[in-house]
Amino acid sequence: MSGSPHQGGSVTDTRQPYPQQSQPQPEAQPPHKPYEPPRAYPADGGTGSVRLPRTDARTAPRTRKARLRVARTDPWSVMKVSFLLSLALGVCTIVAVAVLWMVMDAMGVFSTVGSAISEASGSTDGKGFDLQAFLSLPRVLLFTTVIAVIDVVLATALATLGSFIYNLSAGFVGGVELTLAEDE
Repeated sequence: MSGSPHQGGSVTDTRQPYPQQSQPQPEAQPPHKPYEPPRAYPADGGTGSVRLPRTDARTAPRTRKARLRVARTDPWSVMKVSFLLSLALGVCTIVAVAVLWMVMDAMGVFSTVGSAISEASGSTDGKGFDLQAFLSLPRVLLFTTVIAVIDVVLATALATLGSFIYNLSAGFVGGVELTLAEDE
């Protein structure tokens, strides 16, 4: 190929030269204000008017009321909550009995009552009933723990059974209605 001619036309510059602008004369500027950041909402509420306080406003606080009805209880959640509450009550019972036993022992109640029983029965030889050995701390705590475990099982079972019975009766009569109030 010997010197092929350029295809297409010549490139011309279509940009216009920037016109020479004359230097602007400084104008009188208003006094300098401190910078205020932009606001999402106008300070006057967007209406251009000043909001006046209500003159008919009540001075007593409003109370909102809602009437609700307990239509159903979930037996599983009742069982879990009643188990935890009765377990906490059982632990409190054991601690209270232990503290009470220690206080009574420190006051000498068991020895005084034991000697009174020995005198009343007329057994001075020591073969009578020994109250201090019978009401020892380990024996009392064992008895209290057994009672607390039985209480936990019975309370949990009765609360769960009560939930089933409530659900049956709520199906007939509609459940318990509550009125809740909220002060503002």
